[in-house]
Amino acid sequence: MNNKHRPFLSIGLVLVSVTGTGSLLSAQQAVQKPNIVVIMTDQQSADAMSNRLGNKYLKTPAMDYLANHGITFTKAYCANPLCIPSRASMFTGHYTHSVGIQMNDNEKKLDPVRFVNMGLIFQQAGFATGYVGKWHMPYELKNQGSHGFEFLAHNKSVGMDSVIAGDAIQFLKQKREKPFLLVASFCNPHNICEWARGQKLPDGTIGDPPAAEFCPPVLPNQAPSRNESDIVTLLRSSAHASPMFPVGNFDEAKWRQYRWAYYRMIEKVDAEIGKILDELKRTGMDKHTVIVFLSDHGDSQGAHRLNQKTNFFEEVVNVPFVIAVPGMKKPVKSEKLIQTGIDLIPTICDYAGIPIPTDLPGLSAKINLENGQENLIRTFIVSEVKPVQGAAIDGLKPNPDGRMVRGDRYKYWIYSQGNQRESLFDTKNDPGEMINLATDPKFQSILAEHRKMLADWCLRNRDDFAQFLVN
Repeated sequence: MNNKHRPFLSIGLVLVSVTGTGSLLSAQQAVQKPNIVVIMTDQQSADAMSNRLGNKYLKTPAMDYLANHGITFTKAYCANPLCIPSRASMFTGHYTHSVGIQMNDNEKKLDPVRFVNMGLIFQQAGFATGYVGKWHMPYELKNQGSHGFEFLAHNKSVGMDSVIAGDAIQFLKQKREKPFLLVASFCNPHNICEWARGQKLPDGTIGDPPAAEFCPPVLPNQAPSRNESDIVTLLRSSAHASPMFPVGNFDEAKWRQYRWAYYRMIEKVDAEIGKILDELKRTGMDKHTVIVFLSDHGDSQGAHRLNQKTNFFEEVVNVPFVIAVPGMKKPVKSEKLIQTGIDLIPTICDYAGIPIPTDLPGLSAKINLENGQENLIRTFIVSEVKPVQGAAIDGLKPNPDGRMVRGDRYKYWIYSQGNQRESLFDTKNDPGEMINLATDPKFQSILAEHRKMLADWCLRNRDDFAQFLVN
């Protein structure tokens, strides 16, 4: 294996048996490549599961099952907090600036030779491939040769959640001799966008919210950050001026009802995920299937008086990333830094026992369950964004590019526009990102360190955002 694709933790050569308490699979079973199931939601924050949040306001038994039988990466970050850019990264393994997609552009299609899709990688490795649910990828859906997914069903952007599990089960029931890759891509809780606008919910009603006193509390970081950079302030004003983000006048009661609605949508999609897990268990396929659960990005949920996405706050860029491995009897949590866009393909290739494409910048997150040995090989990850969905303010519509550096403790970001374009947060002492330290004299050495991290990364990855960096 190429050195740049060394895993986060040392790699075991066999899976753990489901029949014993730590015994290994037989040699014959170990040779068999496992099935891979990737389950995706849309716009779900990392902590929006009851195994992370508690079950007072939210109950997600299916997601909890995966976490209780797998590895949860608590520091997993999306490549870009917007649907198409994030998915373009996840299904190619490349950064969004590399593929040239930073916005929701349904017309742009990628060269399938230059940017080989995940489906094609697995198809060429001898796997059966299936994709059910929301597509939102820069490949021609009808051109199976461009993406490699042989089984396709209900690939519209919205309104399909109620049938996706049935489609997935249909794929699972097909008779086959070879292993498979199945992607089940759900839309919810993305319907929170329509809920905030008072529109009909594409994936079905959730009922009327109760009185605010019976809803989840507002997030503790609801206020804007202290010393907030001017570009973040402008982007918030631009969003609130747009009918797409009509939350500028939300009071505490409305935000509490917003979070109640968000949780109901997560519970709806959790129930659909449960149907797929039930079928895997009913047929015994769970014994040789690795399941990856993740989301393309999160939702602000009122943090810093924002909703939806396209910002670098934790609620938006920190996403679920859970790998359920056959035979795991005890859940594992890892704080290794994951960038889900570039790391997804290397990870599932590693679990599937197929070569990781050597041109990909990502790393495998596969864990050796036998000895738990950890090898720290990454000190930071980078995410990208281009928030252009707001409205003009005083005749000016902001359309900055942005880059975020997330290290073990600090998070730094910078935009291409604004007078004070930088933000720096101490995520250990300030997990809600309430104090921007970028202008604090005591943190100038840390600021300089993160500036250099990003500058070096831009150079290595041929990112022309380098022109906007601060020396």
